[in-house]
Amino acid sequence: MLQINYIRENKDEVLKRLAIKNFKGAESIINSLIEKDTQRRSIQKNTDDLKAEANTIAKQIGNLMKAGKKEEAEKIKLRTAEIKQKEKELDETLAAIEKEIQSILVNVPNVPHLSVPLGKTPEDNAVVFEHGNKPTLHAKAAPHWDLTTKYDLIDFELGVKIAGAGFPVYKGKGARLQRALINFFLDRATAAGYLEIQPPIVVNEDSGYGTGQLPDKEGQMYHVGIDNLYLIPTAEVPVTNIYRDVILKEADLPIKNCGYTPCFRREAGSYGKDVRGLNRLHQFDKVEIVQIAHPEKSYEILEEMREYVAGLLKELELPFRTLKLCGGDMSFASALTYDMEVWSAAQQRWLEVSSVSNFETFQTNRLKCRFKDANGKTQLAHSLNGSALALPRIVAALLENNQTEEGITIPKVLVPYCGFDKI
Repeated sequence: MLQINYIRENKDEVLKRLAIKNFKGAESIINSLIEKDTQRRSIQKNTDDLKAEANTIAKQIGNLMKAGKKEEAEKIKLRTAEIKQKEKELDETLAAIEKEIQSILVNVPNVPHLSVPLGKTPEDNAVVFEHGNKPTLHAKAAPHWDLTTKYDLIDFELGVKIAGAGFPVYKGKGARLQRALINFFLDRATAAGYLEIQPPIVVNEDSGYGTGQLPDKEGQMYHVGIDNLYLIPTAEVPVTNIYRDVILKEADLPIKNCGYTPCFRREAGSYGKDVRGLNRLHQFDKVEIVQIAHPEKSYEILEEMREYVAGLLKELELPFRTLKLCGGDMSFASALTYDMEVWSAAQQRWLEVSSVSNFETFQTNRLKCRFKDANGKTQLAHSLNGSALALPRIVAALLENNQTEEGITIPKVLVPYCGFDKI
């Protein structure tokens, strides 16, 4: 959530940057926020003035009582009653306008970094890096959904029977490959200084609000109505919420956490060839990395996280590219996002496997995640996260790219984790 003071003091800059995100009605919304904040400030000043007057009167009454001037004191007390009634009315008005401001603010997206490319669709994203050679497959090469059936790795139909479409059942070497990837990603993260966290996979409304899923994406999350809990769409939500209502020490920054969880997404409205097989699921596994950082260091850290994810893809020997997302393809909460895509040789298309984002103070303002600087001043930290990595499309690319007429070759780095080198 943007800070109202920042909006007031940087109105033109905010409007300029919201235009990059193609946020409709930005000017009228920002003007309304500033107008309501002006009203709030005026009411607050009147309230403060009344409280100051009440304090002065209280002292006068005390002095008059000491001087034996009881009648004069009683007369002044009448004004005290008026002040209390007026204060009550102003407090109610102030609470109402603060609620209005909050209800508008939570629906204003984060302002993008000035380096974010202009654009409205994924086609407008900027390719900033590409690595590896696209493999040439043999004549009988198949897409991963056929390979998983051929080698009895994943049963999509059994998942439909048990739960519904988008909930696959992993079997045998398919399940072992999943576990191998999870352990590989976690080992690499801990070696890079990330503290492993095993968080709950359900969160409450406060947690969903804190990281920006609510009220923006409630339709994309599974809701456990009877308990008013949400199945997590990513470990970002519970892990980042560890630092809700926390004041950190500057010396402790950056804080680095990683966590493996299943992730749940309704993916309402998804259909067509792009959702076949592992391309888009309702439940999938992912290892997430999260950092809470000093504002002066967050973009340097974003680049480090991007390089870290790129290193994982290099170890897996997957051709990949890095995109800087345009304003129209960014998330509601992000200030700058890099996407990593791997090449799917059988499908002849790029598959997104990671997003690495800097949210600046957008999440931490909601979370009230702060730190004390060297001068003892409390300020908001920056939050960042990234997929490192999401498994379904990694598995799809590994199966497709490494298929031979004799079977599927496992990348060398995974063999110790899998216990086999070929499927």
